[in-house]
Amino acid sequence: MKITRRLLAFLSLVLFLLAPVHALAAGPQVVVMSIDGAISPATQEYLDRGLKAAEQVDAEAVILELNTPGGDLGSMQTMVEAMRGASVPVIVYVTPRGAWAGSAGTVITLAGRAAAMAPETAIGAASPVGSGGTDLSTTEQAKVKSIMDATVRSLAASRPPAAIQLAQDTIDNAKAVSADEALKAGLVDFVATDLNDLLRQLNGFTVQMADGPRTLHTAGATTIPLPMSFIEQLLQFLIDPNIVFLLLALGVQALLIELTHPGAWVPGFIGVISLALAAYGLGILSVNWFGLVFILAAFVLFILDIKAPTHGALTVTGVASFILGALILFNSPGTPVQQRVSVPLVVFVGVFLGAIFAVILGFALRALRRPVVTGTQSLRGQVGTARTDLDPSGQVQVGSELWSAETLPGSTKILKGEPVEVVEAEGLRLKVRKSPKS
Repeated sequence: MKITRRLLAFLSLVLFLLAPVHALAAGPQVVVMSIDGAISPATQEYLDRGLKAAEQVDAEAVILELNTPGGDLGSMQTMVEAMRGASVPVIVYVTPRGAWAGSAGTVITLAGRAAAMAPETAIGAASPVGSGGTDLSTTEQAKVKSIMDATVRSLAASRPPAAIQLAQDTIDNAKAVSADEALKAGLVDFVATDLNDLLRQLNGFTVQMADGPRTLHTAGATTIPLPMSFIEQLLQFLIDPNIVFLLLALGVQALLIELTHPGAWVPGFIGVISLALAAYGLGILSVNWFGLVFILAAFVLFILDIKAPTHGALTVTGVASFILGALILFNSPGTPVQQRVSVPLVVFVGVFLGAIFAVILGFALRALRRPVVTGTQSLRGQVGTARTDLDPSGQVQVGSELWSAETLPGSTKILKGEPVEVVEAEGLRLKVRKSPKS
């Protein structure tokens, strides 16, 4: 009991001594989030999690550091709704230097209760494109642009007329502007060199929330970094076009190995997982699905080359078909530059797959030309030892096995211990002759 009382007393003392520290640390808190890459369901979930965390700690604001070429319009719309409905003001900060708030990123920037950009950054080029990376049809284009125009007009309603016009131009004419140009037009509120500079400029700034105006107090604010979780980073990683391409190539090849070697479940398992992960990325990226026809045709050509009378030509054609299909799938005209696959990577993987199938083809041809190595036919030509006199029949040992044997008609007697050569196998009886190597 004494030990327990002393322990409780010690804990009480520790808490008392720590209390002033917490009091000194008390003050405004700002949650800092970072999106670096395409807008996707993963970034949507990340934003939702960050807004909930900010509301739990009663944060003064959420600063969303943004660097994106654009992305999924559905995820963008959900993120805009979450930002506008949050009880904590969301400040969008396009950073670092060289960053871009392109396409969907433009709308997300305007959805912030305040917007800032780092020097040497850009915003704009928000014209929508189809899922295949190409321009929309006239009717679709009119509908989507009309909706996005209305959205940006609503988000920029409190800004100067020049800002509203610029916001519409980013959609109607794919216009992009620098940080200084956006600030001059009133499209953003600040140009800040870093996070500390942004917090300094935000202090005393009034934002318009759903429940009325609110003045921010960010002087001396404690920043709380909130990075993406492992799963969110993984899902974001899976929308890299180069990763999607590699997963697609691996998945198709693994399934073909499983089909040609039934029972080897490991290639099939790897193939299904790889294709499932690739499908997630393909559903987010702007791709031309026609390219899959050429990719599948390439692997069919690889398989057919094994059975073809002339070998090699179909493999070369398959490599060309694979490279062409990958470029059509990811690099069709109209696909955003940031969503295109590396051409050297495509060529290397195509040649590598061709080399693998060439090796497989070589093994297959050698197997077809190899003499029979199983059953009694494999004994032909082998040398053994006579275990009894053969005149004309007796027993011989070939390898580690004892066989009944007889000499060829007209052959001389073979004595015990002499080497013999198998000429023919008839069931379980061998026909032998004296080995010429004796």
